[in-house]
Amino acid sequence: MPHVARVITVSDRSAAGLREDRGGPLAVSLLRDAGFDCADAAVVADGADSVEAALRVAVTAGPGLIVTTGGTGIAPRDRTPEGTARVLDRELPGIAEELRRRGLSDTPLSVISRGLAGIVDPGTLIVNLPGSTRAVASGIAVIVEIAPHVLDQLAGGDHA
Repeated sequence: MPHVARVITVSDRSAAGLREDRGGPLAVSLLRDAGFDCADAAVVADGADSVEAALRVAVTAGPGLIVTTGGTGIAPRDRTPEGTARVLDRELPGIAEELRRRGLSDTPLSVISRGLAGIVDPGTLIVNLPGSTRAVASGIAVIVEIAPHVLDQLAGGDHA
């Protein structure tokens, strides 16, 4: 049975219908290609409150992987990490560090991404990605390498 994944795009312009969401659909496609059961991306406005609310709804849908795209930078409304922090029970800083490290091959600006990664007990992994399609592609490559093991561990699996 495939692991379940959900994608949430965080963008004021996409939420208002002013810009097409390209990062969310790309994340969904890449997750499906990697064998995840993934619904179409949800789109919410920027801001910690909207991110927190969307994450709480997604978590109540059941255990699995939740990937956010967008809102991880330093613009005034980029508050995805703040909203995510309100939901996480335990952070996994190594994942966010690896996403930034691998992003350096695309752009030196990856170091200003403030994205978080962590666990919501009992069994959900949340990972924040920047909104650019390059960052989504490189980030999903990292996530699909580790998420199955993390989710298996959360479900009580043995250390492999």
